[in-house]
Amino acid sequence: MTDQPLGHRPGQIAVVGPCASGKSTLVRRLRAEGWDARMPAQEHSGVPDMWRKLLAPDVVIALEARDEVLQARRSDVDLDSKYLATERERLAHARRHADLALDTSDLTPEQVYERVIELLAARGLAGG
Repeated sequence: MTDQPLGHRPGQIAVVGPCASGKSTLVRRLRAEGWDARMPAQEHSGVPDMWRKLLAPDVVIALEARDEVLQARRSDVDLDSKYLATERERLAHARRHADLALDTSDLTPEQVYERVIELLAARGLAGG
């Protein structure tokens, strides 16, 4: 029997952040390049370390953006300030353990990807 979570695999990357921070876009790009990137949906869980229980990732990327940016990116959903504050509370544990915390408010998806790749290279992780 192992102490590792069911979904753990070496080299795994967890991407966390509030809705519309760019998680899906980043994970799609990382996966397309061969990385094992996943979103543990921590923003929806009241269990502070659910991200770690599900994945036990080797790298944690925490994305963030200003409220008005998140709201503009997802104008089809009511992301009011109270809702976003709740998501941020749920993400606090993962953010404290993040290897990279990145505000995506003024960055393009390509710039976000490049910064993450720089971190992975600095950590000695080979391309996916």
